[in-house]
Amino acid sequence: MANRVQIPSNNSALIAMIADEDTVVGFLLAGVGNVDIRRKTNYLIVDAKTTVKQIEDAFKEFTTREDIAIVMISQYVANMIRFLVDSYNKPVPAILEIPSKDHPYDPAHDSVLSRVKYLFNTESVASGRR
Repeated sequence: MANRVQIPSNNSALIAMIADEDTVVGFLLAGVGNVDIRRKTNYLIVDAKTTVKQIEDAFKEFTTREDIAIVMISQYVANMIRFLVDSYNKPVPAILEIPSKDHPYDPAHDSVLSRVKYLFNTESVASGRR
């Protein structure tokens, strides 16, 4: 026990949320929410008044912040900015599309799942040639 090495961690990794009010509030109640000293939050509540530009700006901000490890986005919101979600290719923060109460999950629109299917199809074709 005395030989254990402590892993230093200067900052904590956060989960960011872009979703409808019910989904965001549920995760906030679970302890996901954060407000920093500049009054920046790690979530965006999307409602009928939220513009696509606001969603795009939040997505860009969350994917460039160094304290965020995962961006959880409702799939119907991700469909509004699909070009941004599909063009994002960094491993951290990871993008996770989730269902919402009013919009069920559709695996055909999930960008991560489509990339995984593409990789497995490419590998299976390559392994069949050997």
